[in-house]
Amino acid sequence: MEDCLFCKIVKGEIPCEKIFENDKVLSFRDINPLAQIHYLVIHKEHSRDLSEMSHNPEQISDIFLAIKKITTGHSLDQLGYRVFTNNGAKAGQSVFHTHFHILSDENLATKWTSNVS
Repeated sequence: MEDCLFCKIVKGEIPCEKIFENDKVLSFRDINPLAQIHYLVIHKEHSRDLSEMSHNPEQISDIFLAIKKITTGHSLDQLGYRVFTNNGAKAGQSVFHTHFHILSDENLATKWTSNVS
């Protein structure tokens, strides 16, 4: 998609601080981090949101295999981490290229509370 910020990052038109890359997935640091560690993980093939990506379960698998490599490779499995995505503008999605956030921080549990465990 021509106007998509993340597609431009995938094409190398916009620089990013890469964390991980393979032939299907790219991960990079968020420019407005919500925690000490805040990575974004995207599939290189464009989809608008998780609802659209769900029509291609292979993309979801690619993403979560990459997340496992990223979190293990950066020892986040030792520190603890959170993975989430926003689906739609009303849920807070601001870039309409499906992306997942990986957050990790020594005080992550105290920064956001949740009734879901």
